[in-house]
Amino acid sequence: MNDKEARLRRLPSVDSLLGQTPIQELIDSHSRELVIDSIRQTIDSARQAIVDSRPVETDLRALLSRVEQHLRESTRPSLRPVINATGVIIHTNLGRAVLSVAAREAMLAAASSYNNLEFDLGTGKRGSRLSHAGQLLRALTGAEDAVVVNNNASALVLILSALAQDREVVISRGQLVEIGGGFRIPDIMRESGAHLVEVGTTNRTRTADFAAALSERAAMLLRVHASNFKQVGFVEQPPLSELAALARERGLLAVDDLGSGTLLDTASFGLEREPTIQESVAAGVDLVCFSGDKLLGGPQAGIIVGRSGAIEALKRHPLARALRVDKLTYAALIATLQHYRRGEALKCIPVWQMISRPLDDIRARASFWAEAVGGVIIEGESTVGGGSLPGATLPTALLAVDCDAPDLITARLRQAETPVIARIADGRVLLDPRTVLPAQDEALLQALQDAI
Repeated sequence: MNDKEARLRRLPSVDSLLGQTPIQELIDSHSRELVIDSIRQTIDSARQAIVDSRPVETDLRALLSRVEQHLRESTRPSLRPVINATGVIIHTNLGRAVLSVAAREAMLAAASSYNNLEFDLGTGKRGSRLSHAGQLLRALTGAEDAVVVNNNASALVLILSALAQDREVVISRGQLVEIGGGFRIPDIMRESGAHLVEVGTTNRTRTADFAAALSERAAMLLRVHASNFKQVGFVEQPPLSELAALARERGLLAVDDLGSGTLLDTASFGLEREPTIQESVAAGVDLVCFSGDKLLGGPQAGIIVGRSGAIEALKRHPLARALRVDKLTYAALIATLQHYRRGEALKCIPVWQMISRPLDDIRARASFWAEAVGGVIIEGESTVGGGSLPGATLPTALLAVDCDAPDLITARLRQAETPVIARIADGRVLLDPRTVLPAQDEALLQALQDAI
């Protein structure tokens, strides 16, 4: 018998491992079926390693440890909290906006009890979930009414399906944008049943171009804000107020798709100026739609505000039910909007906390990290991200870790108990304190120590 055959024979059976005390403890905290599956997977993996002449530990302690590790990994949820050290504040791949404490508590309260989602406490009769955020949105934006759906793409689909199906929607060629995941405005319009009419050129469109394109089949003038790209140089787009006036004159609707809508003036934080939701409403358009989980800093949602007649038509459309949001989204959204109503957005909403964080505070935190794990402090830039303020950056201080294999270090950081997502530049691992939550320092430093 050769050595390989001898090692294969020495591998324990499933039953023999089941009799071990550590395994019995695992069965007590998990199901027997899960533990047996982990034992089989561990033995099969060890057997294959021996056959392939790869190094593998087959003593009892090592096998028991690997069973426990396999069980832990196989039962770990695929959706996990991570530490965002990239410096991208609204990171689409990492879940976009982090919710405020009040928003999280509101979601927990809504999930932990029955609630009046569709019940009128005054009359004791059935109510409508579509009414819950309306009062706050009216007060904050100046609009007559509002409706909430599950994201901004679905908001646009609902608007086009309900108000422009089989009719023409006029849009500037320079605004035929592609949003995340490869979804394009022309494709969305086609699926809604609306007919696209392009006017102007890629870089220049005027109000006269819209007027010249109007026919008897026209239903709507659409402005799509370039929230995820920027045109510079010889460019022109008509003022929103002019489009709204033209629409009123011709008996049509004017709609503004803001994408990443903001209630605050971004220029006050050293960023480029993003058009606010209030300004779009004041310009006289019939409907404005925007995201809930970008610059608003709330949960994923598509929010539509505007004239009461147009909003009522959206609420009555069959798609409104298919695209409606649940009690958890309403709870988080209302709590987020209340921060703005109380004038406490900068203090309470994480997106705005990060945007407004003083550079001295960021530098002090980076220095604390460097003292704990090594590395040097360098100047750098954070970005807003999430299809918001393209090209706009904020000055920051970065912890830079020099290493021979930065890809290996970032891979190890991603495998930490709480994964850390960093970035690499000039052969160094960079971590930006701006986007790391205050309570995450200990986990981040432990992951760094383990990785380097």
